[in-house]
This record gives sequence, structure tokens and C-alpha cells, in this order.
Amino acid sequence: MAKTPVTFSCTSCGASFNKWSGRCDGCGEWNTIEQDKGISAGPPSKTLGAKRGSAMVLTDLTTKESPPPRSQSGIAELDRVLGGGLVAASAILVGGDPGIGKSTLLLQAAAHFARSGLKTIYVSGEEASAQVRMRAQRLGLTDAPVKLAAETNLRDILTTLEAERPDLAIIDSIQTMWADNVESAPGSVSQVRASAHELTNFAKRTGVSVILVGHVTKDGQIAGPRVVEHMVDTVLYFEGERGHQFRILRAVKNRFGPADEIGVFEMTGQGLAEVTNPSAHFLSERGEPAAGSVVFAGIEGTRPVLCELQALVAPSPHSQARRTVVGWDGGRLAMILAVLEARCGIPFAGLDVYLNVAGGMKISEPAADLAVAAALLSAREDVALPAETVVFGEISLSGALRPATQTENRLKEAQKLGFTSAIAPAGGKPVGKNGITLNTMSDLTGFVGEIFGAG
Repeated sequence: MAKTPVTFSCTSCGASFNKWSGRCDGCGEWNTIEQDKGISAGPPSKTLGAKRGSAMVLTDLTTKESPPPRSQSGIAELDRVLGGGLVAASAILVGGDPGIGKSTLLLQAAAHFARSGLKTIYVSGEEASAQVRMRAQRLGLTDAPVKLAAETNLRDILTTLEAERPDLAIIDSIQTMWADNVESAPGSVSQVRASAHELTNFAKRTGVSVILVGHVTKDGQIAGPRVVEHMVDTVLYFEGERGHQFRILRAVKNRFGPADEIGVFEMTGQGLAEVTNPSAHFLSERGEPAAGSVVFAGIEGTRPVLCELQALVAPSPHSQARRTVVGWDGGRLAMILAVLEARCGIPFAGLDVYLNVAGGMKISEPAADLAVAAALLSAREDVALPAETVVFGEISLSGALRPATQTENRLKEAQKLGFTSAIAPAGGKPVGKNGITLNTMSDLTGFVGEIFGAG
């Protein structure tokens, strides 16, 4: 078994030697040469061994560097989700259900970036170049100076990008790429990890922004190893229901801007159109006040968004009542039903409960608890809330109401859309007058008693 070589170095200048001597030949100092202990113990084939690398340059937290420059796409909703625009040398991962509009959105974005002066290359691994050109013709983008290619060989793609040096490269999709040094089929975990690593490393090394399209699983998560989401700078999810024309681009990770920011688009015959006032569109189909209908004033990222919550409570013909939720967390619905029964004495046993967020929205913030409770009680008691009222607030397991963040922004958005009153938890930060009557509640029992006359 081969022995680990013994090395010596000077503690004054760092020069390395194969044997000890009293005087350093590099700096001339005496008695400064010592045996290296190595940076890792064990055989060199299994550990780093005794060989040392280069020392890092350490700095402090003070900096005079300006924020990274951004390129505007001209699509305001996309720029908002990216944090203000496209950052050079950034790696972005976009995921979404099949047919939701990922390729359409990125082709429109590529055309806008190219028209603004960025050299853009669109590489399609799923469609032929003729198919992409047909989509561009349908969207009216044929005049955009976008370079197009259909290729899946990662080596050929990187060679082309090295030679062309574009400002932006779009890869559609990462699951179709294959590296010839990895012995597995395209789309496998090894291939996806290797391809994502090479493309992300290329972006950081050359300053080219790279946008990757990722497939999703049946659960709606981006397929492949989770490490891909850790590699990239930004992860965007393209959400929406097939039956609705609205599409939501949501940032779940962003190193250059706020996470949970959303951009709203509308699918039209000419592609995806921006929705500059999502609240008005989500409430556009809302008619006269009806039992089970409540308007929730929510916050998505930095944007206040109003949407309609619809609930239906009906006697169950089955031995086990159904609980169906669309656009919200089913576990949180079960918690709200349990609090209503345990703290307010309002049972839902033997009743089917259906909850829907209108317009295809998906809500995750806990401030929707009070609006959900109001919709459930309204449907159960067959009592409609006033049409000009918005509701928001978090419910604790004790039945107490906890204040929500950014109350003033929620009220401003509600006032802008013509709402005149709001129901919210007490104890929050004082807010200015927004032309809205604020009715505050301290607990769920008081809310039920005052709004629905029970408790």
C-alpha cells in the first residue's frame, strides 16, 4: 500500500518543500519550515489528503457595489415577478402543467427581450424549429430578432452558446437535454442534475442569463431532483386552471427579488396578455350577494389582491361527509371546521363542505382563515354578507383572531374597487383612514355572534 507523501511548508511565506531544512529558500527565514499535517486525514483516494489548495480572498460585509443591472422585458408582469427585470448571469427555472402556456410565455418574453436589444437564443428540445416558427407567426412575433435552434445534445448547445455569446438563452426543456458523459436516458435524475449544473455554471462563468423550462409531476412540483431548484437563482411556477383564462406566474424562490410575488396573465387568441389589475378581473364575474360568497383581501408577495371565496354546505347522503377544496389547503379547512365546532358550538357533522377560490387563484396565506369561516357560516345559515364588505384575518386554535400583515394595503385595494367596509381582527397596527369602515373582532365567537346573530 502506497504511503502518503510527507510535505513541508514555510509558516512565513507558505513555500512548499519535500524535506525539512533549517532555512527557507523562499524568504530566507530560519526555523520556519514545519511538516504539513494536511487538510484531511485518510487515504488520498477517499479524502482530500495532505494536498493543499489556494487560499481564498476574504472580505468583510461592507461593500460599495451597486445592485446588479437589470434588463426590462417590456412585459410588466414578468418584470415584477423577476424582481424588477432580468439580471445578467442569472439562472431561472420555470415550471408548470403541460399546456399551461410556458412555451408561449417564454417565446413572447424572448421576442420582447430581443426587440429591446438583448441577443437572444431559443433552444427547443421538445418541438421542431418549424413548430416554434408557427407559434411565433400565430403570436405575431416573426419580426423579432430571436435566434432559434432545435437540439437536445448538451455539448452541442454549450459549444454554440460559447461561440455566439448571447445575452439570454432559453432552454425548453431541461428534461429533454442529455449529456454524453452521463450513462442514462434523457429525463433521468442523473441527466437532469448534470444538465442543470452545466447550464447554471455556464451562466455564472460567461454572464449569459439562462432560463430553463422544467416539467412538473402530478403533484404540481418540478420533476427531477430537488437540487436543481437549489442550483438556480429563481424558481417560477406557472399556475392556472384549464377552465379559466387567467394564468398566474408565481416566484417561489428569487435571489434578486421578493419571493411569492405574482404576475397575472390572461390567455387569449394572440397569446398571453398582461392583467394589470388582477383584483378587478377576479371579481368581474361576481354578481349579486349570495350565501357562501365572501371577498377576501389578500397579499401576494408585495401586491394586494382581492378574490372571491365560495362555499357550499349541504346535507350529506353518505355516511362520511365530503370535504372538497379548490385553491386552498384542505388541512387548514379541516382546522377551521374543528375550531367552529369546538369554540363556537357550530357542528358540520353530516354536512358536505365545498370550498372554491374563484378565478383559478391559489391562496396560501393564513389571513384567509376568517374569510373562509365567514363563507362557511354564510353557506350553512343561508345568509349573504353585504356585497361591499371584505374579510381577512387569521384564526388560532383557541378561537382568537390574530391580526394580518399589511392591513393598510389591503384596505387601499378594497377602497379602490368600491368596497366600503371591512371585517378584520382587532389588535393590529393602527391604519390611516381609507374611506372604509373597519369592523374589528377579537375572537371567533364574537364574530359569529355579531355577523350571524349566533354564538
